[in-house]
Amino acid sequence: MADLGLCSRREADEWIARGWVLVNGEPAVMGMPVAPDAKVEVLPQARHQQAGQVTILLHKPMGYVSGQPEDGHEAAATLIGAPSQWRGDARHPADNRRFAPEHTRGLAPCGRLDIDSVGLLVLTQDGRIARQLIGESSGIEKEYLVRVHWAPNGPQGADVVTQNVQAVFPADKLALLRHGLSLDDQPLKPAQVDWMNPEQLRFILKEGKKRQIRRMCEQVGLHVVGLKRIRIGNVVLGNLPVGQWRYLGAGESF
Repeated sequence: MADLGLCSRREADEWIARGWVLVNGEPAVMGMPVAPDAKVEVLPQARHQQAGQVTILLHKPMGYVSGQPEDGHEAAATLIGAPSQWRGDARHPADNRRFAPEHTRGLAPCGRLDIDSVGLLVLTQDGRIARQLIGESSGIEKEYLVRVHWAPNGPQGADVVTQNVQAVFPADKLALLRHGLSLDDQPLKPAQVDWMNPEQLRFILKEGKKRQIRRMCEQVGLHVVGLKRIRIGNVVLGNLPVGQWRYLGAGESF
């Protein structure tokens, strides 16, 4: 069921336990073998439960962690509540969805955004969306704006350049950012990396290793001083204010 994109594995387990899945007209049992030509049905109760699940887009501020609280820092999910829901999303007036406390239950972040990074963070109750964004086969693009200094000897070393970095940054190192670097003994997938202005790069990645952009930049003599995620797939941060959130609209998809 998960492989077919009907639900997450956790949801599949729950639906089977509740008797909401039939195999050849009989209630499914956890772990039972299912033949390739078997007829698998999902009862309306499961679809109704799934339809009530929400996906939230948050403009994460600096100082919050994406997942579980750690080292005294709060999780970004603690920002989700009625006072911080953005009122200005006029693009989806038909959704007209009101915040309810149950919308925070089981809300999981889809991918990392470091404590010292800001921008678009997706949190969802929907296992299908989580699988789409962070599953092993996910190829969803993530776009970042990255402000950098040229620091060939480290950020505290000699010869740091903070302005017009583009003018001193070697072209061969820009090529390495695009393809040729490795992290954790694994080669990175090709990335789109271009200068937006003399101090800021745009990265478009299709993977999300821990602190990937910062570590990539370190390998080529750059020091990241600001990082903001502005897009995941087809969904953009837009003018969503820092610390506020909105629901993924019915007409939106990644």
